Amino acid sequence: MFRILKELWKFRSLVSALVIRHLRARYRGSVLGFLWSFLNPLCLILVYALVFKYYIRFQEVENYTVFMLSGLLPWIWFSSGILDATSSISSGGSLITKAIFPPHVLPTVAVLTNMANFLLSLPLLVSLMIFYNIHLSIYILYIPVLLLIQIFFMLGLSFIFSSLNVYVRDIQHIMSNIFSLLFFLCPIVYPADKVPAQFSFTLSLNPISRLIINYQKVIINGVSPDFKDLLILASISFVTFGIGCLVFNKFRDQFAESI
Repeated sequence: MFRILKELWKFRSLVSALVIRHLRARYRGSVLGFLWSFLNPLCLILVYALVFKYYIRFQEVENYTVFMLSGLLPWIWFSSGILDATSSISSGGSLITKAIFPPHVLPTVAVLTNMANFLLSLPLLVSLMIFYNIHLSIYILYIPVLLLIQIFFMLGLSFIFSSLNVYVRDIQHIMSNIFSLLFFLCPIVYPADKVPAQFSFTLSLNPISRLIINYQKVIINGVSPDFKDLLILASISFVTFGIGCLVFNKFRDQFAESI
């Protein structure tokens, strides 16, 4: 774990350069460019709001659009980041075959690139909060803590899945289907307190659900996050990152031969 952290720090300039390169490549040739960072989540919000607020008539949450966006943005970062990272090594091509290139940079870049999109989308959330006259509380300062927890949790999963995907390419396809299910097991389009008691374990045992709930607390509810939750999430994040580093270090020397 410390070896990977040390190497990531050593190659921090390479990581930042690749993140910028990926962001530019993502919007290259696009007329609107980085505005798609706002438009993509906005289009999703319009679809979900139409379905759940007007078609199904889910009216039990005040400021439903803002509530949904406060959970949707970290979810998009999580799902897109993990999916991109899962295929990052197997699609690394000539970079992986170079002896001097640190392979763990690729899944890290995938996580950080999607984090940049998440940060670029936050002004949309703030704009909607102003529109609906929702005041930002001092507890918004806990967002960097949640970001840090999510980064290490995602890096751990990214190292595991990207390593295994080199040998079993089905993983990247399996993950996309798992995320389709996992989306509806997270309190994004519905509040956590509406989940029946017999199914509450789907939230308590799901780290990303607990993260989303705490994002919603500090952003839309204007209350302090659950400190017990933060401690549990930080522990899960640390353990996941450690396991991810162990798995990655075990397979990294065979990547060039297997690609």
